[in-house]
Amino acid sequence: MPSSMHEQESLLTTLENAFGFAQDQVSSLLEKYPADYYPMYTVGGKFGQDRKRWTHWCDGFYPGMMFIFAEATGDEDWLESAIKFSTPLENRQYDRAVHDLGFLFFSTHLRWLELGGPVERIRPLLIQAGKTMAMRFMEKGQYLRSFVEPASLFIDIMMNVGTIFHAAIETEDDHLLDIAHKHCQTTRRTIVRGDGSTSHEAIFDLNTGECLRQSTHQGYRGDSCWSRGLAWSLYGFTRSFLQSGQTDYLNTAMLNADYYLENTPADGVTPWDYDAPEDGALAKSQVDTSACAIAASGLLDLAEVTPDQTKSRAYRDFALTSLKTLSEKYLGNLTPGFEGILNGGVYHIHKNLGVHEAVLFGEYFFVEALHKALDVLGEATLPAEMKPAIIKPYPEDSLPAWAKTWQDGPTEEEMPSPDGAKQ
Repeated sequence: MPSSMHEQESLLTTLENAFGFAQDQVSSLLEKYPADYYPMYTVGGKFGQDRKRWTHWCDGFYPGMMFIFAEATGDEDWLESAIKFSTPLENRQYDRAVHDLGFLFFSTHLRWLELGGPVERIRPLLIQAGKTMAMRFMEKGQYLRSFVEPASLFIDIMMNVGTIFHAAIETEDDHLLDIAHKHCQTTRRTIVRGDGSTSHEAIFDLNTGECLRQSTHQGYRGDSCWSRGLAWSLYGFTRSFLQSGQTDYLNTAMLNADYYLENTPADGVTPWDYDAPEDGALAKSQVDTSACAIAASGLLDLAEVTPDQTKSRAYRDFALTSLKTLSEKYLGNLTPGFEGILNGGVYHIHKNLGVHEAVLFGEYFFVEALHKALDVLGEATLPAEMKPAIIKPYPEDSLPAWAKTWQDGPTEEEMPSPDGAKQ
């Protein structure tokens, strides 16, 4: 997918329209809500009613989308808005209460830096964020603790360990680099299962550093596979490979991706938990479009670096299928008055927060995935591997001169019938 020029052009139009709709929705939010408001999830399709925020871990996603729009369009207004909403976050480079500094600063200041933002302002901030993140490291157990308690490791942290890799690379600090690698290795060992599925959390003995059990706050059970956690793992290990070049991380991301492709419905939209029951309040029929968007973005990155070309094509095609389904069946324009971009997300199903609503991490990664996909699809031309090969006629050099010309023979209808044949 897509298998033809027509299908590709159709997909390109669908995704371009979704990307345009996303810009319209964010523009509307900027007009409707105060300059200090950071949306988190909708209630009845409306923002402005967020009931619980915990650690404000989603605040980077709102300006993050604006940076993506600025990059895609070159519109200075988007850049100005992105900077305006990113600036209040800067003091959080010192925030030791959260394990989400990657969500806060990779979606904002790293993008700003890549767009030509002031190096003298942004570089030290990103380095400090990585150093602050590294302070969560538990010597016994060799992992970065979650915001919940010292004994807890979240799969979500794979999306934030990149801040430490970034700081280590920028400063050539081997201590930081060791911490980042140890966390990734511990996560592979304690959270990622042999079939590529993941748990949400690992619990450690603080005295010995032994991993005691897998657990969850958001999934169906401790031993189930919560789809958003799987997406965090797939994306996080892919990025860790891109930052470090460590092939173990690439192999882990591919293992996650293979499980994802094998267990996600053909339309590319995930259940909220792969092991959820078939009915009841926690039924598998409840999708999580945010998990789908995160995975699609990660799969597009993974497709670029996977050495197996068959798998690379499968990852890319599944990501495009997911984005097509999201754009056609879950876009906010299908629900009158809906203020989000993408419906069908899940913030916290057990607390009934943001269930089948727009959630900001889903919004951000959907926009990011669309941006990547549109880049992949290009100017409505087939990718090189899909273009029909232009083969020249075989040369006649081996033929004698008399054989280089010929006349097409008569058709069977023009040939005389054999003697005795019925007419």
